[in-house]
Amino acid sequence: MAFNPLKEKGIPLEKQCRDWAELNVEPYKKDAVHPYSRCRGIVMNGIEVEAVMFSHQMARNTLDPEIKKQLSLMRRIEAQQQKVMNWLIPGDETTLEVTLGYEQVAVDLTAWVAQHEPDPYLRQVYEFGLLEDFDHLYRYANLYGMLEGRKAHEITDTLTEIMPGRPTIYEHRDPRDEPRRPMTALAADPQSVLNALTIMSAEQQTMNFYMNIGNRYMEPLARATYLEIAQIEEQHVTHYESILDPTVSWFENLVLHQYHECWMYYSFMQDEIDPRVKAIYELHLAMEIEHLRVACELMRKVEKRDPEALLPQDIGQTVAFKENKAFIRDVLARQVDLTSKDSAFVPIGDLPDDDRYFKWNGTVNAKGVPTEDVIDRARRDGGEYRLETEGPHPVEALRADAGAARTAYARRVR
Repeated sequence: MAFNPLKEKGIPLEKQCRDWAELNVEPYKKDAVHPYSRCRGIVMNGIEVEAVMFSHQMARNTLDPEIKKQLSLMRRIEAQQQKVMNWLIPGDETTLEVTLGYEQVAVDLTAWVAQHEPDPYLRQVYEFGLLEDFDHLYRYANLYGMLEGRKAHEITDTLTEIMPGRPTIYEHRDPRDEPRRPMTALAADPQSVLNALTIMSAEQQTMNFYMNIGNRYMEPLARATYLEIAQIEEQHVTHYESILDPTVSWFENLVLHQYHECWMYYSFMQDEIDPRVKAIYELHLAMEIEHLRVACELMRKVEKRDPEALLPQDIGQTVAFKENKAFIRDVLARQVDLTSKDSAFVPIGDLPDDDRYFKWNGTVNAKGVPTEDVIDRARRDGGEYRLETEGPHPVEALRADAGAARTAYARRVR
């Protein structure tokens, strides 16, 4: 049944504040939680972090004290929601185990979005980033086995294959080649706007997570690996945030953020198998419905515009975590050798020898590449870890028996 949050009644703002005991939720059991339940929680943490940070930025650009107060009230509730979602992660789940969850999110959420993106260019944006996060999962999986002696599928199950994507060594591009063409929000399909907010928020949270926890390891190779991949996650935030419409007003953005949260909580309610977590999603949805109503009122009051003209009539397509093995293999086979040039995607072999890509890539990789060192060490210690449930790797040069994971263009990287 179609759902329209604009037509629903939420919980009044003054009744949304919760006490510490209610916020300090019981975490899931790490060895019993379904991988996609973990993934949904990670995503909603990132969505709430984006809501809080956007509201802070809007407040810093707002003069009206009454609007500041309204933003502050909603933002405090968003911060409570964020704590609930993040506190579902148990303390005995190690940093690497949480990291594997983050990368499974990046793979299967981006794959879902790419398959439900109506704009061909934006679909390419998602497919391009997908192959890079897919490779990160493979690198962290091998680091996990090396440091903790366990197999990554104990975290991810067999829902997501684990094997090389676009090797991380080749992902280090000149920053000027990272911004993409922005959409025009008023002309774009509403699904495109929701998709962009979803992946931007998820990647931003991954960037934040790695920036803050990557230095917690004593093992030098672990510190180096997080350092390298954290840089790619910053690239990905640039990559995804640049497709958003930069001309959208603060109030329109506020409405879109609140609608997006309604869509995400409503979506995840549909598939969540843990009754306790599902109840959290239902509660947060009721809160977000009220936040959306307040945001719409602010837009009407300040901009004299009708926010309903910007939004879908109802939520039809819900976002879902599911297996994407065949789709990812197809993208790998077609796009593993792509890089970006300005806002376009081109085969790395088409770049001239003096392209700025080679200078930047060669500089950061000049004294070794941590993500390559992880695999080299895993091979020396008994063999790299892969989970190839659907047969050999679709790219011959990246198969386990092909030697070091190098594509045909490896010799061109300076």
